[in-house]
Amino acid sequence: MASVVEYKGLKAGYHCGYCDSEEGKASCGMWAHSMTVQDYQDLIDRGWRRSGKYVYKPVMNQTCCPQYTIRCRPLQFQPSKSHKKVLKKMLKFLAKGEISKGNCGDEPMDSTVEDAVAGDFALINKLDIKCDLKTLSDDLKESLENEEMKKERNSKKEESNELIHSQAIEEKLGSGEPSHSIKVHTVPKPGKGADLSKPPCRKAKEIRKERKRLKLMQQNPAGEHEGFQAQGQPPSLFPPKAKSNQPKSLEDLIFESLPENASHKLEVRVVRSSPPSSQFKATFQESYQVYKRYQMVIHKDPPDKPTVSQFTRFLCNSPLEAENPPNGPESGYGSFHQQYWLDGKIIAVGVIDILPYCVSSVYLYYDPDYSFLSLGVYSALREIAFTRQLHEKTSQLCYYYMGFYIHSCPKMKYKGQYRPSDLLCPETYVWVPIEQCLPSLENSKYCRFNQDPEAVDEGRSKEPDRLQVFHKKAIMPYGVYKKSQKDPGEEATVLQYARLVGQACSERMLLFRS
Repeated sequence: MASVVEYKGLKAGYHCGYCDSEEGKASCGMWAHSMTVQDYQDLIDRGWRRSGKYVYKPVMNQTCCPQYTIRCRPLQFQPSKSHKKVLKKMLKFLAKGEISKGNCGDEPMDSTVEDAVAGDFALINKLDIKCDLKTLSDDLKESLENEEMKKERNSKKEESNELIHSQAIEEKLGSGEPSHSIKVHTVPKPGKGADLSKPPCRKAKEIRKERKRLKLMQQNPAGEHEGFQAQGQPPSLFPPKAKSNQPKSLEDLIFESLPENASHKLEVRVVRSSPPSSQFKATFQESYQVYKRYQMVIHKDPPDKPTVSQFTRFLCNSPLEAENPPNGPESGYGSFHQQYWLDGKIIAVGVIDILPYCVSSVYLYYDPDYSFLSLGVYSALREIAFTRQLHEKTSQLCYYYMGFYIHSCPKMKYKGQYRPSDLLCPETYVWVPIEQCLPSLENSKYCRFNQDPEAVDEGRSKEPDRLQVFHKKAIMPYGVYKKSQKDPGEEATVLQYARLVGQACSERMLLFRS
């Protein structure tokens, strides 16, 4: 199925939850009826982001708090001191039930961020998106058949005249602690006379670790979830490792073996949220209750605000088409909930998209009773480890997208602490290491990060006439469509859309015009 989008244009002058400006926020948005994972990957690489089925892009040089797309490079990631503290705290809790005293308030999400959401929600309510999805998908199916493009798949049946809203929620992740400089340790190359008393070369160790992991997954009957299981906490089958002079990897710190009589058991399950899998449906009510408590306690929502329909529209509905190519990850591509099960109950859920080149973090919610575990930070570290795990089978999948970095908002700067990371240049859409961007951001909220003044947006729309339009049950290039259009504003709208999505997406995605 091709991506089908309905462009809604520019919405400026609405409330911003980051700086509390009454009318400083500006973004362009579109409603995605369906979207391929490749199209969404290309869109987030041009500064777009989804909230439910609403896909939006801040107008960077106009909005009060510019939101720069940020990605971490998991293959080179080294946990900082504060990250290690969070992982050790979790291990202590699981092993002995110890709850460390001290500051638990390192979760940056608070009501000011939630206000950002409220502003966007109001905006999207105003859009009042009423689409007869069934008719639209039937029309599309018919026209694809006419063009002999039909793939052997029935279009999704959705209720007619469903009133759809979405909430452009601004994100998740943890740690308000100051960033630490990260020392990247290199392992000395063995000389001619290799010292056998030193720990074995990493390769053999990796092989043993993989064997151990497979053995554990065979022993763990819970590994049947969707035939795919993000590693749970392995039981202690092996004695603790001897101290080596090599720094512990992220996986060593997460999956450190627990004693036989551990106080708690933590398991992480990945369930497909769209289309909903049987495991997702079976745990929906429990997951929703965690979300409701999170919104009420952490974001001070009144009890009637976090409704089932709000939860569904914002965190369960997704335009992404599920894809399961043979060379892709075991789970396939698309939208998922990563559920954290402690002693048989859900305590946190990370909403993620698995895309061709990355794991993209959408949101995190958790049971407020477990705030002391710094679940924002913990889940981000687990998602980085998860990306590394997917990379083993699918080599091009090697980035972890954390949503938007907002330098002008202190509460959103914590994302820069997962290093190494890059920010997306808002003019040329190239990735620039965050260290090179920070000095410019100290001087100005809006920055072009690409230092080459000659550089242009290579993926820009060069031939708008090739853009695909879906109009009156037919698919046609914009060059044909525009001949039948009398409205002078129509060309400006379509060209604005083309400029924002770029040439490649404009030729693949179908722009629905009524």
